[in-house]
Amino acid sequence: MGNDRDYGDNVSTRLTFFLIGAGIGAVLALLFAPKSGEELRNDIADATRKGIDKSRETAQQLGAKASEYYDATREKAGEYYEATRDRASDLYQTATTKASEAAAAARDAATRQAGSVQAAIEAGKKAYVEEKRKTELSGRTEAAPTYEPEKTM
Repeated sequence: MGNDRDYGDNVSTRLTFFLIGAGIGAVLALLFAPKSGEELRNDIADATRKGIDKSRETAQQLGAKASEYYDATREKAGEYYEATRDRASDLYQTATTKASEAAAAARDAATRQAGSVQAAIEAGKKAYVEEKRKTELSGRTEAAPTYEPEKTM
């Protein structure tokens, strides 16, 4: 691409030198050529037409080159846009997946903790009921009258 830019600079430099040279040549031709006024006007008109034609041709070349640069730049910008959009979409999907996984892991941990707490509560209730039953049974046996069988001989 650097060579294309050099080419554009080269064309504009050539055009500038051409126009300067044409002007100098026209002035020298007027000074040293003995021509009538009508011939001189015709020569000036011809030189002017040639200069205008050459300028138009160069302008068309520059316009074509500018159009090529514009199209190439637009295509590259479109490619970069697509690549950036795809990368952003991938990052969004990855972030969404990771967030979902983290939420699921937290939910599972909370469920396990809740299950452990629930199991501990149930074990505590069961132990309480068991101890209460033992206490009630031991209180009944101590308070109950004891009868000893008589010894018969």
